[in-house]
Amino acid sequence: MTDLMNLGKRAKAASRMLAAAPREQKDRALLAIADALMNEQDAILEANREDVQAGAQNGLSEALIDRLTLSAPRLAAIAADTRRIADLPDPVGLEFDSQALPNGLRVRKRRTPIGVLGVIYEARPNVTVDVAALALKSGNAAILRGGKETLRSNIAMIAAIQQGLAEVDLPGDAILYIDEPDRALVLELLRLDAYVDMIIPRGGAGLHRFCRENATIPVITGGIGICHLFVDASADLDRAIEIIHNAKTQRPSVCNSLDTALIHRDVAAYILPRLVERLGPDGVCFKADADSYQALGARAEVEPAGPEDWDIEWLSLVLGLKVVDGLEEAIQHIQNHSTGHSDGILTRTEDHATTFVDTVDSSVVYVNASTRFTDGSQLGLGAEVAVSTQKLHARGPMALQELTSYKWIVIGEGQIRE
Repeated sequence: MTDLMNLGKRAKAASRMLAAAPREQKDRALLAIADALMNEQDAILEANREDVQAGAQNGLSEALIDRLTLSAPRLAAIAADTRRIADLPDPVGLEFDSQALPNGLRVRKRRTPIGVLGVIYEARPNVTVDVAALALKSGNAAILRGGKETLRSNIAMIAAIQQGLAEVDLPGDAILYIDEPDRALVLELLRLDAYVDMIIPRGGAGLHRFCRENATIPVITGGIGICHLFVDASADLDRAIEIIHNAKTQRPSVCNSLDTALIHRDVAAYILPRLVERLGPDGVCFKADADSYQALGARAEVEPAGPEDWDIEWLSLVLGLKVVDGLEEAIQHIQNHSTGHSDGILTRTEDHATTFVDTVDSSVVYVNASTRFTDGSQLGLGAEVAVSTQKLHARGPMALQELTSYKWIVIGEGQIRE
């Protein structure tokens, strides 16, 4: 049985060493890890093939199988993201908000690592490297616990990470992995507050709820995306169809893929049949409200939407269609059904775009773009440990800066308080 207390002690000790590590050493570690991933590609992909085969035999959904699957291009992209993180500025030690007080004290804030991250995730082996790379760059240690369905893949990737750490004399305990699937270990990790400073769950709503209800450590929640795009009457309709196509089909199994298209009534007759014709050949099925269903007529790929369908994160080739009377109704629908992840408007009316951005309170709000850009790499952050949909500490893709806190530095010349 894994000794979580011992892992916590080791990770805490490693975090203190990482906090003092210079940028050059951390960057060399990231480059060494990227090289090790490529050098160990055959072993990693073979381990992943075994995970995928076992997952299929155990009845994992197509969406989970897609998230679980690694390929040579996907692994190369993971390594490339790791190298890009090495090129990013190091947030640790950055000083800001400097000021001189009337009493002569000089004060400023300095960014510091959070400490030890506990990251719990499911069928996403790429998360292993993303978290390790971002944690190292930001001076944090991490204890990782992936799902049992991806155990072989994660163990193979952890071996490459440990190899990279050893090459630059950083402690191997900086990135630790819980390699037993016993769920009791998750509960123990959630209560390891003497050593772990933040819990980051990446998975379904059940995992997030379990972490919130059982942790004695601050939990960053997010990653559950019921995402919307509203097609305004003034939108470039042909471009809107392509944006919706991308948002739904480019990778339907992830949290930033589109779940519901809201269509202004004035353009519904034009855009609805064209949407079905454009997305249908890609295997998309549609859940249509009464107005959309009537406009589309009898089509094999279209079925009436039930009231519960607006609250489902599809993670598959299913798209909700709803006709709305205008901007206000679209915003109201989003406020009622969005999880606060990624929502957008397609419009050529600047006032409507401004109102949408000001009113829709999601972690990422789009104007005339696909929701698929809610991603640390796509937004210039290198990678992400999670997409936070809460409002405290961090929101949206969490990358280097979001993995730091700060301390106050106060410099005096003998001042005493009267």
